[in-house]
Amino acid sequence: MNINWDDLLTAFALVLIIEGLLPFTVPEKIKDVYRSLQQASSNNLRMMGLASIIAGLVLLYLV
Repeated sequence: MNINWDDLLTAFALVLIIEGLLPFTVPEKIKDVYRSLQQASSNNLRMMGLASIIAGLVLLYLV
């Protein structure tokens, strides 16, 4: 299995762009979200992470 480094770097760049959109556009709302995440239990955060991973895998499969 050969890794296409250009595609990997492109994907990483897209992640950075998408991750930066909300803090750039609505910084006050993001602060509220971060405060609520601090109050969430570790189990809830793990489940949110798992849901994100599954959604990403499904999206990759469909593309």
